Amino acid sequence: MRIVTFMLVCVFLNMCLQAQTWTPPTDAERCPCKWGANDQRGSANHMKPETVLRATKLIRTGEVIELGQVLSPTMPFFGTRRFEVHTKRTFMNPQSNRRGSNEEYITGEMGQIGTQFDGFAHQTIGSSLYNCFKLDDIATRNGFEKLGIEKVGALITRGVLIDIAGLKGVEMLPDSYEITVQDIEQAIAKQKLTIQPGDAIILHTGWGKLWNKDNARYAKGHPGIGVAAANWIAKQDPMLVGADNGGVEVNPNPDPKLSLPVHQIMLVVNGIHLLENMKLDELVAKRVQEFALMVQPLKIQGGTGSTVAPIAVY
Repeated sequence: MRIVTFMLVCVFLNMCLQAQTWTPPTDAERCPCKWGANDQRGSANHMKPETVLRATKLIRTGEVIELGQVLSPTMPFFGTRRFEVHTKRTFMNPQSNRRGSNEEYITGEMGQIGTQFDGFAHQTIGSSLYNCFKLDDIATRNGFEKLGIEKVGALITRGVLIDIAGLKGVEMLPDSYEITVQDIEQAIAKQKLTIQPGDAIILHTGWGKLWNKDNARYAKGHPGIGVAAANWIAKQDPMLVGADNGGVEVNPNPDPKLSLPVHQIMLVVNGIHLLENMKLDELVAKRVQEFALMVQPLKIQGGTGSTVAPIAVY
């Protein structure tokens, strides 16, 4: 009965949210960014020795939980993204110790598949990117000359799991449910958490339960934060925002005139990285709410993002 009531309320709220909209700020309104006119790292600037030390204080048991999904040809994909592995069969060396050697040839994207870390070259407002770098000025056939994912480096910070599905008393939020500011504030209060600048804010929607079980539904759309919640989170000044869905934000947006505005709000306007398709079931099952999060994108020269394998240590 509780689940049915929640779903009916969701339908009503989403109908009400149809009237909401968002207009991107102009370059003059958002640039230069708070980190400086030439900055390319955005929220990664929070990565400092004191940030690492603050995170390590949360490690008490030494247990490590993997937050990355396994890369495979059977995982969910969006649009024309692909990932295929061709095994190069054993090459047997002629020496007496008979050393064999195996490798693999991978065809597909490495920036926007699996558990993925979004960089600032990934999204634009028109032809303008984070900190008002212009697409035509920095885009080349061999990658972006500015804002490449290789600029991010290793990130170690306090991770905070905000369990929205748990707040609602469900295993998984309904399709296209928009997480509101009130949802986040209520979950934080219920979990007795505080948000600090430089945190990694991780949202549990339960959508990860569909991974490799119902890929069509997983990729079609998902619950997530809307414009209001994104602006609220951005004001908390996090290092990154992650979730167990394909885009962190609600998709499709309740306003049919908008296309993934939270990506623009986070990446382009505020310079905050997104961490998508996270595996959060073990964190939730063990009721781990605070942890040291460790993640490092691949050093893809001029890349828009990177597949990653983040870990939580507590």
